[in-house]
Amino acid sequence: MNAAQRDVARISHNTKIVVTLGPGSNDLQLLEDMIRAGGLNVVRFNFSHGTPEFHRENAKLVREAARRCGQEIAILADLQGPKIRIGKIAGGSIELNQGEKLVLDADLSGEGTREAVGLDYRDLPKDVAAGDVLWLDDGLLTLTVDSVVGSKIITTVENSYVLKSNKGINKRGGGLSAGALTEKDFRDLQTAVEIGCDYLAVSFVKSGEDLQLARQKVEEAMAGSSLIRPGLVAKIERVEAIENLDEIILASDGIMVARGDLAVEVGHAAVPALQKRMIRRARELRRFSITATQMMESMITNPVPTRAEVSDVANAVLDGTDAVMCSAETAVGAYPFETVTQMAKICAEAEKEQDSLIGVAEYVEDCAVSTNLAIASGAVSVARAVRAKAIVALTESGSTAFEISRHNIQLPIFALTPNVAAQRKMAAYRGVRPMILATSTNHDKAIQQVEATLLERKILNRGDQYIITSGSKMRETGSTNTLEVLRVE
Repeated sequence: MNAAQRDVARISHNTKIVVTLGPGSNDLQLLEDMIRAGGLNVVRFNFSHGTPEFHRENAKLVREAARRCGQEIAILADLQGPKIRIGKIAGGSIELNQGEKLVLDADLSGEGTREAVGLDYRDLPKDVAAGDVLWLDDGLLTLTVDSVVGSKIITTVENSYVLKSNKGINKRGGGLSAGALTEKDFRDLQTAVEIGCDYLAVSFVKSGEDLQLARQKVEEAMAGSSLIRPGLVAKIERVEAIENLDEIILASDGIMVARGDLAVEVGHAAVPALQKRMIRRARELRRFSITATQMMESMITNPVPTRAEVSDVANAVLDGTDAVMCSAETAVGAYPFETVTQMAKICAEAEKEQDSLIGVAEYVEDCAVSTNLAIASGAVSVARAVRAKAIVALTESGSTAFEISRHNIQLPIFALTPNVAAQRKMAAYRGVRPMILATSTNHDKAIQQVEATLLERKILNRGDQYIITSGSKMRETGSTNTLEVLRVE
């Protein structure tokens, strides 16, 4: 669709949308149109592809598009993680027939043939034994391990398939020893910090220790920098991550339900229930969640989604996810704008039904352990009781708005902050509309500024009742201790 034909009428929805940037979407006008239409809140940079310079230029592009729209968005830098893949194949592919033998050789340096295929992941022979099942290319090819001899893994092909170069490998039930972070990831992490990413996604996490290492590396990369530390997003895509779910969630700022590799390791049928569990647990432990992988896959080549894809996105919304994500659909697809606007419409419709399903605020574990959490819980309860039009949070860091968003409430949460970095981070939180406003340190004057801003932007009308949270010490981080019910004068 040409830019002049795009309908950028804003679609209002609470669930955020993550768009993967690539050759199909790194266009200034297209990014502007997606932001204006309400279909873009977070941009994902996939560090599995592209050079550091490519990502630097794209970061400038994203920030400029946001500036033109007057709406900051978050940048999520997604690290590649370990390359658990086969090597290159002569001619690009080999045709395998069921019952044949295929040798995976970690010491093979040249191109693979029908005799043997090389491995990028050289430790695979140490991680498997006779009887193990390997899935290649997202489970489309199944191999059963017959034996391991030195660097060679002798397997039986369980289904006929054309195997192409560099396809990924998963082991049924998990158990691969590869760490979450590689030397390439450490270099990419430095680039991500330099471009001012708001979030850093760590692939193939197995435990909380992986996140602790990532935080340590971020601190090293930011030594002497005045930039705000990026939040960490743990990608849940290994069996071990499910086993250590709570410690991973608590060690992160948010999680990504990365359903591709996860489905191959645990089996496709297990993923829907695990998705619900992960999203629920992230909310209970006060972290945000992103649901990803093949959500609108058919729109890589088609202008409309399938009915199954519509249901998939809607169910993630009903599960309570903070955000839904597009991958190849926007990175290389033919219809990036249509993909995000369709996704926005699905989110909006699903949220209407969700509001009717949830009669009271979902209780958040330990919600009274601090004044900030108690204020957030109180704001939601009072807003429902008085039928407020909105909840407004005056926040320096964004933490109060985040805590309010942990409750299932369909009211918009307007988070007013003087901090651009906080505004960008809040772009990932469900229901939160972050805005820049440096209020007075005088409480009454600050309220006047807030109401003037909300009236000017036609967010509230005179006579509307709203809830506002603030601190008795205005403009101080961590000082939120006040909840008021006000009416616009």
